[in-house]
Amino acid sequence: MRLFAAVVPSPEVLEDLEEHLAPRIEASDDIRWTDPHQWHVTLAFCKEAPDRILDDLTERLTRAAGRTRPFELALLGAGAFPNPYAARVLWAGVADEAGMLRPLGGSVRNAFNKAGGPPDGTRFHPHVTLGRFARPTEATRWIRVFDAYESPTWRVTEIDLIESHLGQGRGRRPRYEVIERLPLAGVTAAGERRAGPA
Repeated sequence: MRLFAAVVPSPEVLEDLEEHLAPRIEASDDIRWTDPHQWHVTLAFCKEAPDRILDDLTERLTRAAGRTRPFELALLGAGAFPNPYAARVLWAGVADEAGMLRPLGGSVRNAFNKAGGPPDGTRFHPHVTLGRFARPTEATRWIRVFDAYESPTWRVTEIDLIESHLGQGRGRRPRYEVIERLPLAGVTAAGERRAGPA
């Protein structure tokens, strides 16, 4: 199984980002754009997770989510991997004023490791993948498109555990299947705040 855990921006944020990109997407053919309905911030990714770890992984992720209070994020600016002058991936950055995302990412990666599905070894760098270049490309003009971009904030209340099915989506892109939605501390499965003690 190709599994990843992610934070998904709110519909309002996704719509704002899509509106910002729309006129540029139509005018470009050097980037293969990702589908806006699949935009997310990956916390951990394992490209070859054994089926047998799913229950244990879900339990561990539930505990990790339950130790983290809801917090706010926004999308801010852009960048490219591995660098702007030989870019293969264009991404939108993530603003995390409360500093909650990195510790959550560490807990999630730890959960994958302990369940037996080690995540990829790259350093955690919060971002939303916008598109991929067919060959290394000088991408500074694309990054400048985001110089002044900042999305509305959204409140992170859950982690999604997602299975990626290669080549099964539109245009032979991956198809994503949400396996579990794991609420953060104080949030019910329906996304509502639990009442605190009186």
